[in-house]
Amino acid sequence: MDGRSEQVREYLSDVYGKPVEVIRIAGMGAEPGEAELKGFGYGRPYVIDFILEGRVRSVVLSSMRVQKGFGHDTFADRAAQMLWSNAAFNTLPRHVRSIDAGYFTKDGRLKSAGDADEFFILMERVSGIEYYRDLDRIKESGFFSGLDVERAVALSDYLVYIHQQKHDDRALWDRRVRELVGSGECIMGLADSYPDGFAYYSRDDFERMEKACVAWRWKLKPRYERLCVVHGDFHPWNILFRNGPDFTLLDRSRGEYGEAADDVSCMSLNYLFYSLQKYGRLDGEFKELWDRFMENYLVRSGDFAMLQIIQPFYAFRALVVASPLWYPTLDAEVRVKLFNFIDNVLAAGEFDYKDVNRYLKKAGRR
Repeated sequence: MDGRSEQVREYLSDVYGKPVEVIRIAGMGAEPGEAELKGFGYGRPYVIDFILEGRVRSVVLSSMRVQKGFGHDTFADRAAQMLWSNAAFNTLPRHVRSIDAGYFTKDGRLKSAGDADEFFILMERVSGIEYYRDLDRIKESGFFSGLDVERAVALSDYLVYIHQQKHDDRALWDRRVRELVGSGECIMGLADSYPDGFAYYSRDDFERMEKACVAWRWKLKPRYERLCVVHGDFHPWNILFRNGPDFTLLDRSRGEYGEAADDVSCMSLNYLFYSLQKYGRLDGEFKELWDRFMENYLVRSGDFAMLQIIQPFYAFRALVVASPLWYPTLDAEVRVKLFNFIDNVLAAGEFDYKDVNRYLKKAGRR
């Protein structure tokens, strides 16, 4: 028995809870140029004939081909599809039954994941204080020091560094732009999370906002050269500071690559958000943090073109902090100004980061 047959035998014995004997493993057709994975053609179905308790049985082992687009780009996408199929095949009348869902290990073994209920991640523990506590302190006590500026610059420097690492993958860029507008975690998903009859932004307002974001999708699509390494959720609750400007990040989200404006908007919008709560505008200490963060990033990266890209990303992040789901006690005036910000920014061809307060005035709505 060769190594591949032995791996399959061990796997099937684990699935059925009894020893099996593998008779044959045969491919069910080939795709031109397909890659091999651990001895199996990745994405090619295989018939496996085996003996269990004296009876010959046949099963089909199938994985998904790696292909760009269609939501199958990453390992996580394909894992999600396999896990869904394992559950859903067996609930539809006349559908072929799924026996198990599993995965290939790095050393070529096959492992069962068919009885999984929920997945988890185990991480190392790190020390530190969440960055939002610094912003709370500035808002509530007014205590502000050079360290606060140093930390804002350190965060900006970090983004300059990671965003320098580009990636040439147009299909992935299209996906990330599409997800910004249509994903359940992003603009349209957030719009759906608002309650019916929301007092500060009507159904017509949401519809108009979404249409503006779709227009932005088509503006962003040709800019695939901007695809770069990102964090994806670079906000103050995901940053742990220790002494000085030393920090660790938490909860990277929505993929390794994306648009740099996603990270820049995520952090800078929080400086505006805190300032609105304290001053009703971008002012005081939070304006200094905004200015130092933005100026440092733009000058060091040289990416002033971002000012023609960042608008829908600001809309996304403002929808988060304006939401009654996450901020139920937010002052009404702050909420209104956030929606003014969304409308005005989406209408701007180039974002004026030096005069943010101009975007807080009531926008002309149909």
